Amino acid sequence: MLDALHISIADQCLYGFAAGRLRLRLAVSTALNGPGERQGSGCTPRGRHRVRAKIGAGLPSGAVLVGRRWTGEIWTPELAAHFPQRDWILTRILWLSGCEPGRNRLGAVDTFRRYIYLHGTPDSEPMGVPRSHGCIRLRNADLLALFEQVPAGCPVFIDEAPCPQWQALPCTQGD
Repeated sequence: MLDALHISIADQCLYGFAAGRLRLRLAVSTALNGPGERQGSGCTPRGRHRVRAKIGAGLPSGAVLVGRRWTGEIWTPELAAHFPQRDWILTRILWLSGCEPGRNRLGAVDTFRRYIYLHGTPDSEPMGVPRSHGCIRLRNADLLALFEQVPAGCPVFIDEAPCPQWQALPCTQGD
């Protein structure tokens, strides 16, 4: 079980830690618009977060989620061609909540109210390149494995540093 995640915007990687040791490294895709916390910015929020909700347990890989609910569809290239403007949220969701009032929590910078997730994306989408609308995209197979290793409440630190310099900083639990 992982007890902390660090997402580096600079190197487009997610690092998973257990007992202070690096256990996992996965390629991700953060926001095309870069880092930022404002509602409507299309940016990936920085700072301390936690996994507020885990959504999609038991769904098949490639399950299409809209409004955090399975549509009954499984992503295919044909489905993508039929809906070319969709921002595909697939397989699972790890929904983030900010821990720093005024930076990524409450008001116009609230990560949870911005619906910022770690989620699956079509395998045809590149990883290691900023392309999302603010969320953190992962390969579906990577997300399936990660989902099982991350408990609700797990700390997630997102920053621009190229290397994980993660320190155990608790989130505020009051919502």
